[in-house]
Amino acid sequence: MRKKTSFFLFVVTGCTLLLSACFRGDMQGNTDQYPKVSNRFNIQTMDEFYDFLTFREGAYPLVSAHRGGAFPGYPENCIATFAEVAKEMPAIIECDVRMSKDSVLVLMHDETLNRTSTGKGKVINKTYAELQELKLKDPSGKVTRYGIPTLEQALLWGKNAVIYTLDVKREVPYELLVDIIRKTQSETSSIIITYTANQAAAVNRLAPDLMISASIKSMDDLTRLYGLDIPDTRLVAFVGTAEPDTSLYNNLRRHGIRSILGTIGNLDKSAKKAGYQRYAEFVDRGADILSTDHPMEAAKALSFYINKRNIRSKYIQ
Repeated sequence: MRKKTSFFLFVVTGCTLLLSACFRGDMQGNTDQYPKVSNRFNIQTMDEFYDFLTFREGAYPLVSAHRGGAFPGYPENCIATFAEVAKEMPAIIECDVRMSKDSVLVLMHDETLNRTSTGKGKVINKTYAELQELKLKDPSGKVTRYGIPTLEQALLWGKNAVIYTLDVKREVPYELLVDIIRKTQSETSSIIITYTANQAAAVNRLAPDLMISASIKSMDDLTRLYGLDIPDTRLVAFVGTAEPDTSLYNNLRRHGIRSILGTIGNLDKSAKKAGYQRYAEFVDRGADILSTDHPMEAAKALSFYINKRNIRSKYIQ
């Protein structure tokens, strides 16, 4: 079970690092250096967000870029990469949230900086100022001109351009995450990823209006969430990285819950080998959202699928 860190522990010499993290000035919220993209989503209220994420027949299938995507010259967990993805499709961006030594939330998958940046050591041992000195590397290890973004920058940049699923790492207090979502008014573009029913319940107690991605690989998992008073309307279901039995898809749909299939790994490999139309086959068999390391290829397959079936959504521009 995810060990929660108390929101009130970040107090040092009479001042809270949390406050300094959230209100240090425009530096963390400045998005001028990032490329702009046209609005992809037309979601203004939480009711509209719930409606968009509720399954109905003919629901618009979506691609979720794992770690935000990564291509030559474009690193993972990088806003410039998010922009490249968003130019091509109405995208969900899955990104990873870690915390600096002085309680700034930044985007980084690994516990250490070694693989994806010019830095060394653990993110949690570096101040935000130290992290700002680093550059991100692309998938081949080439150093790019892009720095490590803050969560605040990503949320501000992404309004109406993308929807985020936020993979919150162990050291990050949910309270701090929710505080930044509130500060940036990003409730209608944020889904918080959880891995256990207890984590989902903790998020729901703290912020009952926010959407949650919950791990649901059987109906027992859904029953457990019900027992913790988490309503259907706040859930999207991550069904795993292998296609589940059709009955799970059918049961989730009866509850109005959209499913995320993780094609990362073997399913992405099978699509590359068999042809990218395989992504449309995943959707045809019941997946509503595909979380993939190959978002551009998946988007091309789904675009053909969407046009052939004349699928439209009033929430997608």
